[in-house]
Amino acid sequence: MALTSSATPKGIVITVPVLVLAASVAAIFLVFLLSSLSSCSCPSNININTSPVSGSTAEPRVPVSIADDDAGGGAGRVAVSTTKEDVEWVKDQIRLNGLHMQDNVLRKGINPRTRAQQLQDLEQFKGISHYEEPEAKNHTAFPCPGELLVEEHHSNYGEPWAGGRDVFEFLAESSHVTPDSRVLEIGCGTLRVGLHFIRYLNPEHFHCLERDELSLMAAFRYELPSQGLLYKRPLIVKGEDMDFTMFGSGVVYDLIYASAVFLHMPDKLVWVGLERLASKLKPYDGRIFVSHNIKFCSRIGGEECTKRLKSLGLEYIGKHTHDSLLFNHYEIWFGFRRTKA
Repeated sequence: MALTSSATPKGIVITVPVLVLAASVAAIFLVFLLSSLSSCSCPSNININTSPVSGSTAEPRVPVSIADDDAGGGAGRVAVSTTKEDVEWVKDQIRLNGLHMQDNVLRKGINPRTRAQQLQDLEQFKGISHYEEPEAKNHTAFPCPGELLVEEHHSNYGEPWAGGRDVFEFLAESSHVTPDSRVLEIGCGTLRVGLHFIRYLNPEHFHCLERDELSLMAAFRYELPSQGLLYKRPLIVKGEDMDFTMFGSGVVYDLIYASAVFLHMPDKLVWVGLERLASKLKPYDGRIFVSHNIKFCSRIGGEECTKRLKSLGLEYIGKHTHDSLLFNHYEIWFGFRRTKA
């Protein structure tokens, strides 16, 4: 039996055995191809960081962190502090590009403005390009006050905003913090330090108690959205008088810190806070760090302070200083640990 094709005048004859042979060859090739693909060692953990859609119940995706063994982290450890090698590298880049230190002055450009001028433009013209529709049809997903957009709140501190990175590096390294650690800041303000912890830690692992409403407004309405950190879902709560009940009774922290906050509290309230925090600190390995001074301790005398700390299950472990990366400045920190489970 033969199959005759009418596609050509001459008629190409294809026999059944030839068709069977061709089908067999194609099947063998397909099996071989599938086998090769299944044994491929191609990377399968490529992760695209996306925030969940509003109203979605799906968990946000966490960016894959790449360990930097040369930075002192070891296998599986995410680098925290800037190393000498990092500094030398950036110096080399500056040198190779022929860059020189000079004053950063406004110069001709698209629309050079000081912060004050930017704020005036926003209030008067709503920026360079904007929709002319009524406010009811505002296209902004999350409208933000002009003062925050020009970052005036970055000037609310005793040293430059960049100092927040210095504090983060010191605390994270000193406490051996990992992305899975849980961290509590007392008085996080507008997240000068907190942003770095939020970025580094797993979602929901950063907590903060803050009393100032304007600082909280800056944190929620500008810093978190502008840094792309909304998906990290930090628990930041408005409160005072060292009331930590809103964070839950079962949470235990690897690090609790207060940057220049205890300076502004009565000694009695500081001791109340330490008593409440002692049970929330991980035994032995957890750390409490307080910056600038421990006047609440020095005022009652060293021996009495030691006794009171011991009664709370806490132990003073020493005074530390940490240099700034970018400007001639250092901070003093006092550390404590929990001595019993």
